[in-house]
Amino acid sequence: MTKTLLTTTCLALLGLAQAASADTLRLLTWGGYAPDEVIEMFEAETGHTVEVTKSNNEEMIAKLRATGGGGFDLVQPSQDRVMGPQMEFGIYKPIDVSKLDQSLFIPSMLMATMANTTVGDEVYGVPHVWGTSGLVMNTALAGEVVKDYTDLCDPAVAGKVSYRLKRPTLIGFAFAMGEDPFAAYGDEEKYKEIMGKVEAKLTECKANVKTYWGGGDELMNLVRSGEVTASMAWDTGGWKLNEDNADITFVAPASGALGWIDTFVLPAKGQADDAAYAWINFVMQPEIAAKITAVAGNFTASAGADEFAEEALKAKYQASFPQEAIDNIKWYPPVPAGLEAIEGDVLDRVQAAN
Repeated sequence: MTKTLLTTTCLALLGLAQAASADTLRLLTWGGYAPDEVIEMFEAETGHTVEVTKSNNEEMIAKLRATGGGGFDLVQPSQDRVMGPQMEFGIYKPIDVSKLDQSLFIPSMLMATMANTTVGDEVYGVPHVWGTSGLVMNTALAGEVVKDYTDLCDPAVAGKVSYRLKRPTLIGFAFAMGEDPFAAYGDEEKYKEIMGKVEAKLTECKANVKTYWGGGDELMNLVRSGEVTASMAWDTGGWKLNEDNADITFVAPASGALGWIDTFVLPAKGQADDAAYAWINFVMQPEIAAKITAVAGNFTASAGADEFAEEALKAKYQASFPQEAIDNIKWYPPVPAGLEAIEGDVLDRVQAAN
């Protein structure tokens, strides 16, 4: 009788421990994506507690691979780190989109991320924080000329242009030339053909380039000093420069800014799915999302959150991203094996060209 009672008591305590564990959301995320204020508000409203581990894409994948998808209840890899790792390692579980308030998301971003994180018939990721690269320029000096990436080759801005010799430049120029490099990801020969056209354009454009920038500080200084009036760079960099010079800002190119999204994904062995869904629905509320933007510096996929952002940042965002520019963002899909080698060869030849 005592033994039975003891066993029953132990099982009851184990059940309580598991329930308590399920009330704790173990979040693996980036710095700034889970501010203390937001955590406190979530805990007060839901009764769940939150444990945050800050990480990056490489570490997230490594941690989940080591545990087979265990140790965390919600993770935030970039959307191009979802499909491949899931197919190769099986470290995520599908998302039940019926448990999400889809009205909280910007529709075009939600649809794009769901499409880019679908394996089989299952969705594995939904969007959270996003950013883009496009054009950063002095609009008073180059705004009438530079509307798209290839306009950086216009004689009117010769010697006043900068961009990186990296894959975003290849992708941006391809779109501006009327190609769709992402659609060619599954056709290596077609991709080589597109990259060949881009290589020719970038080689022709070399005479226009003041310098190929390497680091963000280098580019910021070039634009601030006036040595560069038009460049290919990221949105937050343009908005930062705008604080010093109202003529300088980020402009979404006519062919579309290139966008990255950090997602919400459920690890395969997560134990607190209810808390994970509650967190997603909580932080995607516009007022809460604006608090994350204030800390992280980037906007979220929360519909209408820009209205609650700090006034100066809201004005910059809305000027750079009218609705048509948001809907025209080209979101990076997963990169198939072999394409980066093709791109590397192209960049090497452009660098070496006279």
